[in-house]
Amino acid sequence: MMTPLVAQGWVPKWPVASHVKAYFSTRQGGVSLSPWHSLNLGDHVGDQPAHVAANRSLLAQGIGAAPVFMKQVHGSEVLDLDAQTPHGLAADACWTAQPGVACTIMVADCLPVLFTDAKGSWVAAAHAGWRGLAGIGMGMGLGLGVLEATLARCLSSASIAGLVAADVQVWLGPCIGPQAFEVGAEVRAAFCAFDPAAEQAFVPYQGTTYWADLAWLARLRLQRAGVTAIYGNDSTPAWCTHTQASQFFSHRRDAAVLGTTGRMAACIWLDRG
Repeated sequence: MMTPLVAQGWVPKWPVASHVKAYFSTRQGGVSLSPWHSLNLGDHVGDQPAHVAANRSLLAQGIGAAPVFMKQVHGSEVLDLDAQTPHGLAADACWTAQPGVACTIMVADCLPVLFTDAKGSWVAAAHAGWRGLAGIGMGMGLGLGVLEATLARCLSSASIAGLVAADVQVWLGPCIGPQAFEVGAEVRAAFCAFDPAAEQAFVPYQGTTYWADLAWLARLRLQRAGVTAIYGNDSTPAWCTHTQASQFFSHRRDAAVLGTTGRMAACIWLDRG
């Protein structure tokens, strides 16, 4: 039976092994006051530390696992997690094969991406804003970003012989949708330089700006890397953090008006069983 907190969030619907568990928090179910009302999990957005600590404790109790929170920097570093990994290490993705440790990504418009394989041998999570997705300034070569780095870490695991990209299952969580994500021409150019097919994700808006479909771009990148089992965010309004204000925090929507906003979390872990 789900706890009241977990019942207010999203449990991904995807055909993974039964011991692979995942959860996406909404803004509901916590103790923070406006403008972080109420389940803010970010400790860097001006909320009272005691409220953030209480919310993180509620999350851990609700999922029955230990979430590890990173300092996300829009890069491509992938951490290996275990029960001793401290909070606050700088990285934008993480991986573990240890039960009870939850790979955790905080978001408030960026795209959370969860990974596992058909056997449930491991789990991983990545934080994909447009820079991380495109691989801007990461020193990995044109077009190689956080999703490719995370996939490479999963495929290179010494404990999983013979794993290939086609064995990987991915869930895309809520993010700012194509009806709200206004970007400049430089963003379009960054994606299209790597893959001309990315042009389909950009719709002219006004002047030199475009509406961009972040989830569609992530699907394209994963498919190019050989991943075919991709679930979750289909770019429809229900998944949009910007337009679904009662459910989701949104940096673009809230920060300009309120000065700040909270953070939600996507978690994936192996059940201790």
